[in-house]
Amino acid sequence: MKIAVIGYGAIGRFLIEQLDAVPDVEVAAIYSVPTPADRTERVVTSLDALLATRPDLVVECAGHRALSECGEAVLRSGVDLLVVSVGALADPALEQQLRTAARNGGRLLIAAGALGGLDALSTAREAGLDSVSYVGKKAPAAWTHTPAEDMVDLTSITSAVTFLECDARTAALRFPQNANVVAAIALAGLGFERTQVSLVVDPASNGNNHSFVARGAFGEIAMTTRSATLPANPKTSMLAPYSLVQSIKKRAGLIIV
Repeated sequence: MKIAVIGYGAIGRFLIEQLDAVPDVEVAAIYSVPTPADRTERVVTSLDALLATRPDLVVECAGHRALSECGEAVLRSGVDLLVVSVGALADPALEQQLRTAARNGGRLLIAAGALGGLDALSTAREAGLDSVSYVGKKAPAAWTHTPAEDMVDLTSITSAVTFLECDARTAALRFPQNANVVAAIALAGLGFERTQVSLVVDPASNGNNHSFVARGAFGEIAMTTRSATLPANPKTSMLAPYSLVQSIKKRAGLIIV
């Protein structure tokens, strides 16, 4: 199975390192602006060059802007696209653009990311879902260089503080590096407007903590995950790139659960 990757940052590098050890999976191309240390035959500097390798699957690991710039072209080329930056779909225009492209092209695939239970949540939607609420709790370092710095003093905080309560669309658009899991929950459940979100900074937090509660005619789901962070980026849960690895192994027929 031939894979192409958009993005060569913390998640992209981690993913490629893992995939290089997977039998029957080849990373054929990496779309990135290379530094001198990154100049290998796999790094290409245009989307056309990436698609010219005729991949079976393209994996986006480069952020909201990259998905906005590249997503439609990948799908219209007939290639399936596995998305990390699912929070970008909080932009209604982009979501519609990619859905339209996927109807006559490749499929838009969303990995589970850092939170389990999305399969149960999407099943609950079919059975009768009334409410979904999510809480994201992370250490101060994970909220640096985000709008959280204007809402709470990250340098002097001594106990957990909820600094934002809003709907999933607001959270995903305001915190593109932190709230991709919020968008995944919204898409699996009740949508962006009807998914309630609380974002918390906690100096005692050990890793990135994600939880949601869903209620409806089906009953109740309560799911909590605490994930270690990537050493190269404390904003990213380690489970996020591993969920990509697992999705790719499933597609390659190496594991089906």
